[in-house]
Amino acid sequence: MKKSISALILLALLSGCVTRQNAATGEQETNRTTMAAVGGAIAGALAGAATGKKNGAVFGALGGAAIGGGIGYYFDQQEAALRKELLDSGVQVVRVGENELQLIMARGIGFETGSYQLSGSIFPTLNGVSKILNEYPKSSLRIIGHTDSIGSSESNLTLSERRAESVGNYLIRQNVKSGRLSTTGYGERRPVAGNDTAGGRAVNRRVEISIIAS
Repeated sequence: MKKSISALILLALLSGCVTRQNAATGEQETNRTTMAAVGGAIAGALAGAATGKKNGAVFGALGGAAIGGGIGYYFDQQEAALRKELLDSGVQVVRVGENELQLIMARGIGFETGSYQLSGSIFPTLNGVSKILNEYPKSSLRIIGHTDSIGSSESNLTLSERRAESVGNYLIRQNVKSGRLSTTGYGERRPVAGNDTAGGRAVNRRVEISIIAS
């Protein structure tokens, strides 16, 4: 019981340690680093208590908080760097949880029907992404390719994989370590617009990029 009480006191202190003002609402909110630290502390406390060792929950909470807070701070800094680098590029940087960033491009990474060749218009954006990735080497990149519905599902699956690989290969040429990248394709299975119009099909021919904790 004493272990549980000590761990709860520690978590209460953590949860109130850092706040910031929401620019949109003016309200105070717990920042991402603190939230990650609290999450790590909870996981660490549970793991430590499970060992049955004296003060296991407390030491587990401390260790988990340090790890979680470190990851949260790292992604806070990386998010800010990406927003600055990609300002006015048409790319939206979205934080997903504590340790994932999604890059949403207003015009996508467009491809012609049946093609996996990158358009030169996307090179400046990918150059900016690779610059920040090289400054923050402790994160990984998940690259997912998609297609429209023209063609067979089998050929579209292969095409989507090649589209993801095209983006990955370009980033590697910009000195992003290949071991940090993973690529996959979903073919035509995950459209974001209707395939019954040329505009919808163009939007669906895309690659999505997520930056995650290594």
